[in-house]
Amino acid sequence: MTHPLIPQILELAKPVASQLNLDVVDAVVQTNQHPPILRLDVRNRSTDTGLEDCEHMSQALEAVLDASDLMADAYVLEISSPGLSPELTTDQDFASFKGFPVMVQASTPYRGHQDWTGTLIGRDPQYIHLNQKGRAIKLPRDLITLVKLQDSS
Repeated sequence: MTHPLIPQILELAKPVASQLNLDVVDAVVQTNQHPPILRLDVRNRSTDTGLEDCEHMSQALEAVLDASDLMADAYVLEISSPGLSPELTTDQDFASFKGFPVMVQASTPYRGHQDWTGTLIGRDPQYIHLNQKGRAIKLPRDLITLVKLQDSS
């Protein structure tokens, strides 16, 4: 169950993150801790999320939260990176994981298949490009619902 303050926290946090070239990925209030913990996961829009990103977000958001008086009692603010997501969504994801094994799902069958696996070559505005056992495959992006990393073990 989502804490009732989360929508208001996100309303305050998203513009702060945007000014820092970050996106808020998740927010959680852990009330079973004393003091409660407010944890936000942020992702840098253009590069890997680093400690400096988290520090800047923490300092900027702390000032905004304190001014808003939304968190009236004592709390601990934690800002972190969400870590590696198996799902590829951004141009950065597709560039970073070029050459990695992926699974692609289409909304409807394409060339007789709805699920495709292969090594990621990349994506352009029209297609997701895979290498399947040495053969280049182009899958129309408008049919793709999911691209995710596959376990290579």
